[in-house]
Amino acid sequence: MSNHSPSPTIGTPSRAWRSRADAWEFLGYAIKQLASGRHSDSSDPDLGSQIGRAFALLEAVEPYWAQPGVAVVAQLRHFVDDGDPRSALDLLSGLSNLPLAAATESGTGAVVEPLDDDGVAGAGGPERPRFEVLVVDTLDHFEAESLKADMAAQARPSDAFTYAINVVPSYEDALVAVLLNPDIQAVILRPGFSYRSTQPLGRDLRKFLAPHSDQGLESARPLRRILGLAEAVSGIRPELDVYLVAGVSIESLAGSLTKGFRRIFRRQDHLDLHLSLLSGVAERYETPFFTALQEYSRRPASVFHALPISRGASVGNSPWIRDMADFYGTNLLLAETSATSGGLDSLLDPHGSIKRAQDLAARAFGAQRTYFVTNGTSTANKIVHQSMLAPGDVVLVDRNCHKSHHYAFVLAGARVSYLDAYPLDKYAFYGAVPVASLKRRLLEYRRAGRLHEVKMVTLTNCTFDGVVYDAERVMEECLAIKPDLVFLWDEAWFAFARSHPVYRRRTAMAAAASLTASFADPAYAARHAAQAKALHDPVTGEPVADEAWIRERLVPDPAVARIRVYATQSTHKTLTSLRQGSMIHVFDQDFASSNSESFREAYMTHTSTSPNYQILASLDIGRRQVELEGYGLVQKQSDLAVSVAQAVARHPLLRKYFRVLSSRDLIEDQYRETSSTMPLREGLAELQDAWQRDEFVIDPSRLTLDISRTGIDGDTFRHSYLMDGHGIQVNKTSRNTVLFMTNIGTSRSSVAYLIEVLVKLAEGFEDSQGTVRPGSTHPTGRGSVGVGQTPPLPDFSTFAERFRTADACEDGDIRAAYFESYKPDSTRYFSAEEVAAAVAAGQEVVSAGFVTPYPPGFPILVPGQVITRQTLEFMAALDTREIHGFDHDRGYRVFADHVSGTKGAEGVGSEGVGAGLVTAAS
Repeated sequence: MSNHSPSPTIGTPSRAWRSRADAWEFLGYAIKQLASGRHSDSSDPDLGSQIGRAFALLEAVEPYWAQPGVAVVAQLRHFVDDGDPRSALDLLSGLSNLPLAAATESGTGAVVEPLDDDGVAGAGGPERPRFEVLVVDTLDHFEAESLKADMAAQARPSDAFTYAINVVPSYEDALVAVLLNPDIQAVILRPGFSYRSTQPLGRDLRKFLAPHSDQGLESARPLRRILGLAEAVSGIRPELDVYLVAGVSIESLAGSLTKGFRRIFRRQDHLDLHLSLLSGVAERYETPFFTALQEYSRRPASVFHALPISRGASVGNSPWIRDMADFYGTNLLLAETSATSGGLDSLLDPHGSIKRAQDLAARAFGAQRTYFVTNGTSTANKIVHQSMLAPGDVVLVDRNCHKSHHYAFVLAGARVSYLDAYPLDKYAFYGAVPVASLKRRLLEYRRAGRLHEVKMVTLTNCTFDGVVYDAERVMEECLAIKPDLVFLWDEAWFAFARSHPVYRRRTAMAAAASLTASFADPAYAARHAAQAKALHDPVTGEPVADEAWIRERLVPDPAVARIRVYATQSTHKTLTSLRQGSMIHVFDQDFASSNSESFREAYMTHTSTSPNYQILASLDIGRRQVELEGYGLVQKQSDLAVSVAQAVARHPLLRKYFRVLSSRDLIEDQYRETSSTMPLREGLAELQDAWQRDEFVIDPSRLTLDISRTGIDGDTFRHSYLMDGHGIQVNKTSRNTVLFMTNIGTSRSSVAYLIEVLVKLAEGFEDSQGTVRPGSTHPTGRGSVGVGQTPPLPDFSTFAERFRTADACEDGDIRAAYFESYKPDSTRYFSAEEVAAAVAAGQEVVSAGFVTPYPPGFPILVPGQVITRQTLEFMAALDTREIHGFDHDRGYRVFADHVSGTKGAEGVGSEGVGAGLVTAAS
């Protein structure tokens, strides 16, 4: 007999998937032990106690799932309590949809049901996806079962999907269900539901739900409560279809409720409701281009066109390269084609399946328009910049952005005003650019009478190291100073954020939509008017001192501010796509009138006329996944990251040598209103609070591991200890840190392996205590710097005078500097020692190209930038193996006319254009 443990409260929603799977798996194990006779409550009382706790947990959370469901839990407990574990085991064995830990390794736990030859679910044959439908209404057991039976009777063998219905009685239960259960794809609201939940909701869950709830709805009329719940559900999971089933005259409701509901039905319309449920999921399941490519590959065709590899023609009959077909498979070769007809489409001028796929992606990511890019976000960034910037336009950009932005400015001829992010000198990387710095720079342009030249702001969100901006606040405050600014948010590492209710609000598209709603609110205009009065001299009408503008949280004039927002995303980095699959999302109210033609030309300039169809198909598939299971996958990836952080903090040997850096380490106090060091570890409500209030937050799925106590530098730790020693791949290191990133493909097994490897490494360090691990000498400088002793990160110095405008704004003509290096004898190479001597002597040494160490992965020097002592000291301390634009034999490439009295190497202006520039891929 199981012990009847008190029902636990339902805690952090992000961990529910793991706790539930573990509880079901343990019950399966325990019931097998009882049924075998090897254990019993009397011989092993601890087993009975553990069974009781597992039942208590499932009794708390299972009401929010249709299957296995709370009824199965009750029946299992009945069998165990009656001493009949054999019947319990038989019941478990007959369940095909148990959320076991093994089944959730690389997914959300959703199942597929096999079909027999007649298309009947539950037998052998091809599989079809199953989802859950949430019905919100106060029904007794008989009514609920009757509703489920009526809906099940509508199923047809030809249905593409199957579903199960779960009924919850209240507003709060509905929100808990959509939070906990990622298998829910549709919600049906009926007027009879109550407001309060009777389930044991924990403090974290109730605190998280508070902003999504309205206490006034508890006593409100049913229609208002229904509308409030529909809005709340869409706010948490906008991908869900929401339906209204009413028992009154629905004709009077239809016209006024179309925005909140996909459709409205009478209670008797079971067949139409059934078909609508399937249709709603089918719309998200649709992959126009992927499907067209599959159909094309199945047709016979004779190729009298380019691409000998098309349909495997040059591979299949070859005795020398048939291993390519063996490795990649026939379908890949059948799908290789140059055709744009036969159901396919042209990426450069889409009107068919690619156009439809891009429209679906725009819907999924909350954009007005979306464009697919098949050669990475490097190209996506260049497209957006070239579409917006003309020679002489000023762009404000964080200096530590990806190299593609810097090259885009060269191509566009823009004048670049570099912004410095706050430095994290102790860990040798940067944070993000404070909004005060952005405002100060804009105000400098206003003071200089040059604000009209500033066209664009470009920022990276989130940064490589996981620092996340409040995009809405940044745009709001900047638009208060320059109302027609265009914003490009490089979200190369943030595409997944759309699928999480907390992360989503800090994405560019969500922020643009939020500002659009705010600008339409009369109260917002009144706030602006009151602030504008305070920020302008009452007599002259001139703006008051800049410091007052910097101190205030600025509110733009909604009557003149324009919302022009672009986001570039590396779909392949954080979602499902083949390498180089990226998207450009557009939320620009002036796109049609001001940018459509220039965008088209920029897109034509940078997009291949032979795009990779496999990449395009993978983008289409990746979008489908975002809409159908993105929520559960992103929830899982964040939770797994938290589990790693907790393991490092709790294991005595791990915490001796390693430490996961927290918000307190990575974000200065002045940018945080909240005090939680790792908000998600403390609960979803703490995460929500920090992401709503703090200027900067940390992406929980990124773990920056401080390894300084090992005495090993980051690059050596990455290559020698992790990759070579244990096959663990990481993306980035600094002098004394290693960045681990979980993603939607991360499994519990891989997390366990990482922890196991870290423990083994720590044991090795423990065994070799006292061994000296010297710092390494780097070819860019003299001597070595111990781990953790990296010099301060160098801010952007300045452009040489001939490349900058002669005022305090400090923007530079990077294009002029870039092309000046093409001139014969214009540049020379100088060793680190020679450059240091020249700088010490007071000479102005100017870089002729980009110098980009990996890590940190952004240009330390750009063409036309003055080289300073701080830059040289930082470069000398680097231990990275890869520095693009720096010649290990010859040194720095600089403009020859700025350095005298040193020998230097011969100029390379005649050796070929672009010498010494960064060539790294995105």
